Amino acid sequence: MGDGTGTSDAPTPGREGWNLLRVVLREQRKGLIAGVVVGLLWSAGKVAVPKLTSMAVDRAILGTGSLLFWAVLIGAMAVIAGVFTAWRRWYAFRESRFTETVLRERLFAHVLRLHVKYHDHTQTGQLMSRASSDLLQIQGFVVMIPITVSNFAMVLAIVVILVVQQPLLAVVALAPLPFLNVLATRFSRRIHPAVMAVQQEQAQLATVVEEAVSGVRVIKGFGAHEVTARRLRTEADDIRTVSLEAARVRSAFLPALDLLPNLGLLAVLAIGGHRVLAGTMTRGQMLEFMQYIGLLIFPLRNLGMTVAYGQRAAAALVRVNEVLATEPEVADPPHPRTLPDGDTRGDVHFRHVRFGYRADSPVLHDLELHIPAGASVAVVGATGSGKSTLARLLVRFYDVDDGGIEIDGVGVRDLTLAELRSAVAIVFEDTFLFHDTLAANMAFARPDATQAEVEAAARLSGAHDFILELPEGYDTLLGERGYSLSGGQRQRIALARAIVADPRVLVLDDATSAVDPSKEHEIREAMRTVMEGRTTIVIAHRPGTIALADTVVLLDGGAVAVTGTHDELLATSERYRAVLAALSLDDDLDDGDHGDGDLGDGDRNTAGVR
Repeated sequence: MGDGTGTSDAPTPGREGWNLLRVVLREQRKGLIAGVVVGLLWSAGKVAVPKLTSMAVDRAILGTGSLLFWAVLIGAMAVIAGVFTAWRRWYAFRESRFTETVLRERLFAHVLRLHVKYHDHTQTGQLMSRASSDLLQIQGFVVMIPITVSNFAMVLAIVVILVVQQPLLAVVALAPLPFLNVLATRFSRRIHPAVMAVQQEQAQLATVVEEAVSGVRVIKGFGAHEVTARRLRTEADDIRTVSLEAARVRSAFLPALDLLPNLGLLAVLAIGGHRVLAGTMTRGQMLEFMQYIGLLIFPLRNLGMTVAYGQRAAAALVRVNEVLATEPEVADPPHPRTLPDGDTRGDVHFRHVRFGYRADSPVLHDLELHIPAGASVAVVGATGSGKSTLARLLVRFYDVDDGGIEIDGVGVRDLTLAELRSAVAIVFEDTFLFHDTLAANMAFARPDATQAEVEAAARLSGAHDFILELPEGYDTLLGERGYSLSGGQRQRIALARAIVADPRVLVLDDATSAVDPSKEHEIREAMRTVMEGRTTIVIAHRPGTIALADTVVLLDGGAVAVTGTHDELLATSERYRAVLAALSLDDDLDDGDHGDGDLGDGDRNTAGVR
């Protein structure tokens, strides 16, 4: 039942987590102070009612005063308390939602800044849980701050009033309350691991749900509905188990909050009744005393709930702070440089690059590769030879272990990530389209791109014609990940997105591998148009795609083995021919697996598009 983040299964409340909350609350101190002031006025109104009731009994009911006067006064205090109750809740919820929003925005921004390696090892459901249920726990605690302060003030005021008026009776009535502190301490120690377990299990359930929704096509394809349902049931049962444990701890503590003040009430009835009969205490004072004891029940129960909310918030803050405290391993340099301007742009140089995803398993060894500006190079190699790794290193998804990479003479580590990734655009093998319009997907990297620029890019990529056939053209809203389009159509949209970005260097990472071979030539024609006059790295295994490039580079053993044109290497390199033969065999085996191929590019224009 781990959380999938590599941390301990049972962390204790961390000071760093509370410091995080303290910093956020400091930014909204004016609103919190206003909420506390309103809460104190609410407490004053509530505390005044028993005193006014006592005076009404003694001076109007048992005396000669005006009952109407006291009734109006008591009613006015009740109205004031009611008005300030509404204000107190408004300020409390407003500030708590502000805290939740600030932390969610900060968490989301930090997750996007974190290096790709972090995401390689972190479950998406875990991050979703921290950004949703954990932040709700923190919000639930912050909403209690103004309410708890006012309740504590009311308890303190009642205790002072009781001690001043009837010291002995107050001591007897309040004697059970010190036990509350002992219970609260024990409750705090026991509830924290319980609520931490609940939140961890909720995160695990979120992971299962996220994977099931994202992988629904795989589940349906393999008929694995029951397997997935079992995983869900297991996590749901785990949540039920740990939730019942947390409920058992709370149920053992909260009844004491009701019992202790009522024990004091019994003492007041026993001793106070004798005092009234003896004439040392008025009937009004007796009623006032009992009302004050009754008033203690709600705020004491509220204080107990605050302890529970505090423990939930402590567990949530630990989990949120785990993410926020993670430093990005790939970040902007302290003194960044900029890429030079000029007509000749896009010179790429890999200088003696060494890299491995694990320290004990290097992928690239002393790789040397120079791609002149405007040239196109096809990178070919056996599976696992490091072809896609070149693209990931070029945009600093990962940093090289040794050596360096330069674009137009500037090291990629000397550039800001924003400038580097605007200079290099990658069309991935697995095209990801967002739940948005086609035009917005193509203008993703440049939201300010004009409609004319978007349409020009679509024409270059060969997407314009099929877009016009869609129900709403460029304003057609895509479904989940763009699966309402065929593989070829998605690739053309991805190419158009790269064209709109107008990069210095274009990387086509197996951009035709998911396309049916019968339609591959259409994508290749679009690629040929896009590549013209632009530095292009083509990572491919199909001969037709490889032939698009001016030069072919064969990777073997983590380094450049041979270079030349496709035809030259076919004629001179036995290793190159062997690699192509192996890749072609793999491709033949995979041809029947492309679900989009039978439909073709023109057969799914409207299927599932919303």
